[in-house]
Amino acid sequence: METLKQTLREEVKKYAAGGRGINVLLFAILDDQQGIYAVNAVDYPEREAVADVVVLARLVGKKIVIEEDMTDKKLVDALLRRGITRDQIILAYEGEPIPDAHQFELDV
Repeated sequence: METLKQTLREEVKKYAAGGRGINVLLFAILDDQQGIYAVNAVDYPEREAVADVVVLARLVGKKIVIEEDMTDKKLVDALLRRGITRDQIILAYEGEPIPDAHQFELDV
């Protein structure tokens, strides 16, 4: 599990490498305790829009759930190159069911 977490952390962090893109600042958000890894983009030097999630992934048991990926070089491909198998990766942004969906159900 630690290898899975470390690989995910390393790959997500790469999306924020350099700290900026074209007219944006990029911030890695790396939470090892919760197993949540993301990169946010903030307009710079002038704020014209709200901050955006570039990529967001999290660990659920022995699975990586990719909640969002707005990149042209997809996180799933980077993880596969690192040896993570496709059956360990869930593309929630593509509508694949997440293993902990019950936690997010609304009590009505």
